[in-house]
Amino acid sequence: MKILITGGSGLLGQYLNLLLSKDNEICSLYNLNPGNCLNYNSYKIDITDLNGMSELFNSFKPDVVIHTACFSRPETCASAEEDLVLRTNIDATGYISRLCEKYKAKLIYTSTDLVYDGYQGEMLKENAILNPLTLYARTKLSAEEKIQNTFNNFIILRTALLFGIGLNHSRNNFHYMYDNFKSGKRYKLFYDQFRTPLSLLNAAEIIAGLCNPDLKNIILNFGGKERVSRAGLAEILCDVCKFDKNLIDKISMDDIEGFTKVPDVSLNTGLLQSYGFNIYSLQESVEKSLVYTD
Repeated sequence: MKILITGGSGLLGQYLNLLLSKDNEICSLYNLNPGNCLNYNSYKIDITDLNGMSELFNSFKPDVVIHTACFSRPETCASAEEDLVLRTNIDATGYISRLCEKYKAKLIYTSTDLVYDGYQGEMLKENAILNPLTLYARTKLSAEEKIQNTFNNFIILRTALLFGIGLNHSRNNFHYMYDNFKSGKRYKLFYDQFRTPLSLLNAAEIIAGLCNPDLKNIILNFGGKERVSRAGLAEILCDVCKFDKNLIDKISMDDIEGFTKVPDVSLNTGLLQSYGFNIYSLQESVEKSLVYTD
């Protein structure tokens, strides 16, 4: 199978490169940082370069496109030029979906759990009310709509908090807190925001299965099975690694001035699991993630 991966040098993208290259012909796209892309068939391109993307599709002719490239954090979107965020997260996604339709490629798109507003209770199903509160989340929902209005050969993944060890230049909060705890340093973490975290490794494994051509026209909550705060995830890490839990500096969302509070976007992943995908427990996910530490 020929698989095109956008955002190939990102947190998830590099794990997808590692896993999908074993049994498929991949082309991994990067822009500013190559990550591990140079170890594979890869191409440097900005996804807002529509002519370049068109030429790439025409030459590679993918069977599946896994689209992860975007302005990927609420705070990054808030600080960037809004027009660029819109062109990258919405317009480029719409164009990629049209290219997928033209070349009969399946599109797997990573959206976000933040399309839900966090005020509807816990363990939300896919039919929960959509009410994104940040520019980032609004662009991801708009991109979902662009895809659905283009064709039906897609899977949209409303992706929960992804965690694990970032490869090469990539880092996330889990990696930072691991480094801090290992060095005996404190790390600030929310105790009052709840998610259903999914490890980067487990996410890549499930996406590999979702490349199955028989699965399409689906919107899936894409997360773990356990509802937990960031501080709660840190406690699991401390249990696994025998770190001092007193290093967890528990803070409230109220402590961050200007922070858009999203109290609970924990996801019901029953639909995802109904397709036979294995979701690891948080403890097992943490243990497997630590294989990638230096």
